Amino acid sequence: MIRILKNFSKRILAALFRRKREIKIGFYGPPNAGKTSLANRICKDWTGEEIGVVSKIPHETRHVQFKEKVEIKHKGRKLTFKIVDTPGIATKIDYEDFMHYGMKKKDSKKRAKEATQGIIESIQWLDDMDAIVVVLDATENPYSQVNITIIGNIVARKIPVLLVANKIDLKNANVKKFESTFPEYELVGISAKEGTNMDEFYEALFRLSKKV
Repeated sequence: MIRILKNFSKRILAALFRRKREIKIGFYGPPNAGKTSLANRICKDWTGEEIGVVSKIPHETRHVQFKEKVEIKHKGRKLTFKIVDTPGIATKIDYEDFMHYGMKKKDSKKRAKEATQGIIESIQWLDDMDAIVVVLDATENPYSQVNITIIGNIVARKIPVLLVANKIDLKNANVKKFESTFPEYELVGISAKEGTNMDEFYEALFRLSKKV
């Protein structure tokens, strides 16, 4: 009986250890903020492979996509986690918006339908996340309805969160405005496209993982 209890305890501890080492980190945010670009940057840096396709047309990512066991080594530390890249969350989707990018009406309607389903899928996956990285466009208004909706849903679930103000390589980026809008959360300004401030991002990612 004692041996059985010891083995059971070892299995429980091993399971807890694996969960701690391989946490699920969800990448959330509005369309075209750079979620997949950041996920691609991380995956390419540490696995040599990208996770998804990026495009100037909104809602390029319309299904949740994963990358298992991404291992980051930074300043003598190691973090292994699962990247969950989610479709962009929007409060309104109009198929005519896609037609402005040169898409045909039929394709635009299909994309709008898939994008709507993707939003539902993103929200459903929230409850399965250990931590969240919210990627926001540093050139846009931080106090938008969609940003407040995303962050509000995460906070309501008490999930550890890190905010990322992406696209700081663009002239009209304003990280300070995001910091003043969300002072209660840690925020890092980066450029996923150029790889700017990725060291600061990885430092924040390690801090985020400790909150899980």
